[in-house]
Amino acid sequence: MEVGRLPISAAQKGKLISAGYTTLSSISSLSPTLLSRDLNISETDALEIIKHASLGGTMDDCSSSGAIIGAQTAWDVLHEEESATRITTSSVDLDHILGGGISCCEVTEIGGVPGIGKTQIGIQLAVNVQIPVHCGGLGGKAIYIDTEGSFMVERVLQIAQACAVEMSTSYASSHNSLPPSHILMQPEDILENIIYFRVCSYTEQIALVNYLDKFISEHREVKLVIIDSITFHFRQDFDDLALRTRLLGGMALKLMKLAKKFVLAVVLLNQVTTKYTEGSFQLSLALGDSWSHACTNRIILYWNCDERYAYIDKSPSLRSTSAPYAVTSSGIRNSVSKCQQILRTQAT
Repeated sequence: MEVGRLPISAAQKGKLISAGYTTLSSISSLSPTLLSRDLNISETDALEIIKHASLGGTMDDCSSSGAIIGAQTAWDVLHEEESATRITTSSVDLDHILGGGISCCEVTEIGGVPGIGKTQIGIQLAVNVQIPVHCGGLGGKAIYIDTEGSFMVERVLQIAQACAVEMSTSYASSHNSLPPSHILMQPEDILENIIYFRVCSYTEQIALVNYLDKFISEHREVKLVIIDSITFHFRQDFDDLALRTRLLGGMALKLMKLAKKFVLAVVLLNQVTTKYTEGSFQLSLALGDSWSHACTNRIILYWNCDERYAYIDKSPSLRSTSAPYAVTSSGIRNSVSKCQQILRTQAT
């Protein structure tokens, strides 16, 4: 971990890691005021840390220390994975197979057939990333990039209202009293914290991804980037598949760097296509085999009879398994099968 090389106290290193600052580049571009606020230290101490981080990124420092910027020990990597923050999906079963939710510092692809709930999951995550830290969330903001025109602000408001009510109820029950109104989120605040971009071509999409580094540097509260969908313009406007592969590869690399640099989650929603395999046509996620290696995690959504399921198709840290989920009026929730519904009806 790069912050481990800084000539500062162990307590300050611990505060940096807890606040999500693990690389020198993520520190050197900060203002002393912002860093002092995030670490709860004086601006003088924050300025000193920033100076050390800036020096640590020079070639002279690399040659004198004999280290290459970015090198980590396996122990550091394990610690990062174990301490990685996650965004809940609001489905306990889905969170369970995801190791607690959608992981920050990683790019996660979620794909499936139309109507399976991809956009619903995207909207739920954009709401849930804002859950305050004292309630177990990240207290962050979300960037939602809409390529298809499927973003429904009325649905966002509906999910935000349900989230606000559930948090208020949970907080009140755990504290035996209703909280002051300013402690928990209000639906209108949730909508204010979702930064929406509508892109209408693949050139706009590439330009926006290139711009995100600068934008997020100026809006450090952003903890989630959603592209809904990554596929749309690259399926419609391209005849040169080799060019498409190169552009998609470059965009995927930029998104991976964003996730690591700013300790945020990147979620890419994908469509499905038909693929001829072993003598028959089968559904598979769009953009081909080369794209399947572009993301850290790949989740495939599918129907099992009349029930929605999510399957971990690829992940370096999660085992391949499935879990049911439901799309309700309140958003993404645990699935209740018909058998369970019948038993509940009989019990009442």
